[in-house]
Amino acid sequence: SEKGEGVEVVKNEPHEDPVHGPGQFTEKRVHLSSKLPSWARAVTPRIFYITERAWNYYPYTITGEPRCSFLPKFSIYIETKYEDNCGDSENIFHSDKILGDHEVSFLDIAFDEIPERYYRSLEDPRFFSSAKTGRGPLREGWRQHTKPIMCSYKLVSVKFEVWGLQTRVEQFVHKVIRDILLIGHRQAFAWVDEWCDMSLEEVRAFETQMQVATNQKLGNQHP
Repeated sequence: SEKGEGVEVVKNEPHEDPVHGPGQFTEKRVHLSSKLPSWARAVTPRIFYITERAWNYYPYTITGEPRCSFLPKFSIYIETKYEDNCGDSENIFHSDKILGDHEVSFLDIAFDEIPERYYRSLEDPRFFSSAKTGRGPLREGWRQHTKPIMCSYKLVSVKFEVWGLQTRVEQFVHKVIRDILLIGHRQAFAWVDEWCDMSLEEVRAFETQMQVATNQKLGNQHP
């Protein structure tokens, strides 16, 4: 987050679900105007944001009900499940959403390419070695041979019901989400020494600290 754009945290609070039990609810506003490609900026207001709501009931999470400040027919829905395997579970979501047109992608945090502007050598799993856990660096074939290992499964649905732009926007959003997931999970691995000893209470305190700092960069503050 910088120069009035980025992620503004509006809510971060405990939440109880009758099916999934206790979890955490977050609401964020993602201010994006200058981050869009030129063809998208041509059809959007100068200032706009997307509201993102997420429910974390680990090992199951939902990111959904996003609302764009000027596009009512735009939606993104992401379901996540975590399993202790290397990504070999079939139809883990047991959902009729994936019976239609869909694509299965395997993301390799070590060897898949990321946009050059986001590359940091200290966050490269091919070279990182954890002092606390002894994990890393990740070599070719790491997914088949590394123990312990966890896979994050994502079911991503994108809809943009605007004639003439639907396919282009949906493909663009899927590409952006893929890059975000790849970069985020690379960082989670490379930052393991910073968080592996944290209690849940320490995680919540850190989230609050970062929420204040991030919102100040955007010029917004919420209790």
